[in-house]
Amino acid sequence: MASYYENKRRKKILKRVLFGTLIFLFVVGLAVLITWAILQPKKPRFILQDASLYAFNVTANPTLLTTNFQLTISSRNPNSKIGIYYDKLHVFAAYRSQQITYYTTLPSNYQDHKEVKVWSPFVYGTNVPVAPYNGLALGQDQANGAIWMMIKINGRVRWRVGSITTGSYNIHVTCPAYIPFGNNNAGTVVTVGGVIKYQLSVSCEVSV
Repeated sequence: MASYYENKRRKKILKRVLFGTLIFLFVVGLAVLITWAILQPKKPRFILQDASLYAFNVTANPTLLTTNFQLTISSRNPNSKIGIYYDKLHVFAAYRSQQITYYTTLPSNYQDHKEVKVWSPFVYGTNVPVAPYNGLALGQDQANGAIWMMIKINGRVRWRVGSITTGSYNIHVTCPAYIPFGNNNAGTVVTVGGVIKYQLSVSCEVSV
C-alpha cells in the first residue's frame, strides 16, 4: 500500500516538473518572439565593389575554363541593436547557372551594430570543366569584349541580441558582375602592374 501511494506521489511530482518546464519554455519563447518583433532585424547589405582580373582562358575539346579574380566585397549590418555572426561563408563565380570556379572560404567573424566588413578573396579555377554550350558562350563573350557572371556567397549566419545568440540560418548572396575585358568605359577600368581592375560597386541580392 505504501509503495502504491509513493508511486502516485512521484507521478504527481513528475507531472508538475514537466508542466513547469513547458510553461518556462513557452514564456522564454514568447519573450524571444516579442523581442524579435520589436527589434525588427534587417538582412545585411552586400556590395561587390571591384574585381581584379588575373587570368581568364577558355579552351575547347574538352571545354575547360581557367580563371583568377580578386574581389572586394563589403557587408554592412543595418541593425542598431542586433549583431551578426558569419559562419562558413563560401564565395564562387557562376555563369548561366553553372559554377565556374572553386569555392573560396571567407573567414568567420562577428559584425557589430552598423558595422561594415570588407573581404578581398581570390576566386579562381584551373581547367574547370564547363558545359560545351557555356564554353562556346564564354568564348563568344570574351571575343565580344564583355562577360556577365554572378558572384555568389553561401553560408550560415547567427543573430546576436545582447547576450542571446540565435541558431544558424542559411544566407545566400548573389552579386551581378559585368566584366568588360579592358573596355575602359567612364573610368570603370584601372590597370595596375598589368592587372585589370574593374570598379563595379553593385548591390547584391541577399536571402536569409
